[in-house]
Amino acid sequence: MLGVGLMFVTLGSSAHAVTTNLFSTQFEASESYSSSLDLAGQQGWAKEGSGGNGVVVSGLQGQSAYIGFAPPNLVDDSLVLWRPINVNPVVAGFPLVKFSVLLNIIDSSNGRYDIFRWSVYNQQLNRLFSIDFDNDYLDVSYRLDGTNSTFFTNIPITNNSNYLMQVTMNFAANRWSATLNNVLIATNQPMTTVNASLTLADIDAVWLVNQVGFTNTQGQVNYTNAPGNNYLLFDNYQITAESIVIPPTQVRFLGRTTEGWGLLRVTGAEGGRWAVEGTTNFVNWTALKTNQISGGSFDFVDTTSSGLARRYYRARYVP
Repeated sequence: MLGVGLMFVTLGSSAHAVTTNLFSTQFEASESYSSSLDLAGQQGWAKEGSGGNGVVVSGLQGQSAYIGFAPPNLVDDSLVLWRPINVNPVVAGFPLVKFSVLLNIIDSSNGRYDIFRWSVYNQQLNRLFSIDFDNDYLDVSYRLDGTNSTFFTNIPITNNSNYLMQVTMNFAANRWSATLNNVLIATNQPMTTVNASLTLADIDAVWLVNQVGFTNTQGQVNYTNAPGNNYLLFDNYQITAESIVIPPTQVRFLGRTTEGWGLLRVTGAEGGRWAVEGTTNFVNWTALKTNQISGGSFDFVDTTSSGLARRYYRARYVP
């Protein structure tokens, strides 16, 4: 006869989430930001490429940063601005990273329109994913790493309007979600599709310059920069990181089959991933099943328990 004991174990659990501020700024003069200088070079901000960037006095909420407006050098088709963060969220114990920024796209007056992007990079300088704001089509889209595919949303954008973008990244689970004014941009998307390192180097503001094609005397089509004088205003830039609170979960023994197999049910918060493990001596634990709770629970049949005099079970949270 199979004797069954049930244990609920959450390794590394925490009763309350702990939040740390990785970086935040409102680009104010009180933070030593000057409107007479480029943003790149101030308070640790760096750039790649050329073109307009800086701080305006009368922005979205006091002083605000901007990217765009002044054309780049002819050899540059983009400008990237970033403030280094350089953290391994999982190793640091804060795998849930949240990014928020207030933004506004000021329209062009020269009939040319560009794309403004937010990109997340890891410490190996691999782009993990991007969210694009197209000032030509006035829509929002996103791209994952390892692909050139663009995933279009149904979210329209309006020039000269303020938007709050919020991005949640779970570095332990390789998943991210984002909203714009609480409207869903994407949910439960992979941060990497190519097994890139899940670390955080920086979250970048990017200006992708419009280009036009022309045919040369040899019949070849070449492209040249044709930037708009549009620009992206952004403010209240904040990156925080949190520990993950493990939701309450219960393991229940439902009985045995005629073969002597144990029937188990794991109940808990929707979407939580739990690994069921078994032991006969509380020293050596065997991994039996990892599954995601859907509809409040998942069931498991332990087909390895037949013939055992006794087995104990536990459920372990899997980020």
